[in-house]
Amino acid sequence: MNSKTTLPALLAAALLFWAAATLSAQSRPASFFERLTPEDKVALTLSTDVSALIANKNKVDYQPAKLTTLEGKTYELQVKSRGKFRRKIAEIPPLKLKIKKKVLEAEGLDTLNEIKLVLPCTLDENGNELVLREYLAYRMFERLTPNSARARLVDLTLLNTGAGNKPRYTLKAILLEDEEETAARLGGTMLDFYGMTTDSLETRQAALTVLFQYMIGNTDWNIAEQRNVRFMRTANGEILMIPFDFDFAGFVNAPYATPNADTGLKNIRDRYLMSDKLDSKALESAYRAMQAARQDFNRICRSAFVAPDEAAKLVEYLDSFYDKPGKHEGVSFR
Repeated sequence: MNSKTTLPALLAAALLFWAAATLSAQSRPASFFERLTPEDKVALTLSTDVSALIANKNKVDYQPAKLTTLEGKTYELQVKSRGKFRRKIAEIPPLKLKIKKKVLEAEGLDTLNEIKLVLPCTLDENGNELVLREYLAYRMFERLTPNSARARLVDLTLLNTGAGNKPRYTLKAILLEDEEETAARLGGTMLDFYGMTTDSLETRQAALTVLFQYMIGNTDWNIAEQRNVRFMRTANGEILMIPFDFDFAGFVNAPYATPNADTGLKNIRDRYLMSDKLDSKALESAYRAMQAARQDFNRICRSAFVAPDEAAKLVEYLDSFYDKPGKHEGVSFR
């Protein structure tokens, strides 16, 4: 979509797309992801050979596992390590869960059978806190636009069926919707496209993504390299950009995070607007949408499972986005 498209046209297109997506969602059965997470902070128990996952982080084969809900319902599934950077530094690597489609069919569920599981990099309270902050970033972007990857916080008990490591781990984790489910829910098709240009993207979504990344202080993404963003083609041919992996954001403030070297930043908490030639009017429109969401962002940060003093620090960081002039290298958005 051309960046000169008028705001009324953008809003009309967005409303039509949301209506189509809602109709699509209503016509399909619930997914396994939705079955597991009817609300936030559900309790789940995953039993598998954790020792094997720790010892063989680069292994790409699935291994058997069992997932049990708080109500005692157990699902046989498979898990494997996934990810790049976090797989290297995490005590237990992030995981992909896969369940047989025939099991889902027997449960009356959609056959979308893969879910991502984000685990703390360190198995301590600090690791849990970083996962929680990243989860809040996902939920804020969900508030901003339905064209997002859904994330749900879970209280995870990890039971080790192998030998040589702790028999039990209790931690916070994020169940993250797989890209195939995102596409199915939104009625689109995911694209693998390296060399994507900004002017090929749907402008409103691109501006929302750019400005959201700026607000949370994240420079660990790139359009042309398809780094930590996904592209989805909608039914009407538009290409939406959907971000994921926010652990390098200043909002999360992970001790291992560093700014993108191309930005010249020295501090992960500083911001750099990666607008990539987006029209300033599109950014201004996105900023108005983010102004409208400001109180909801604060409410998300002040969720019941966030300590009040920690919530205050998170809101203060967001306030520094809203309260300072928004101009970077000649691009203004307010």
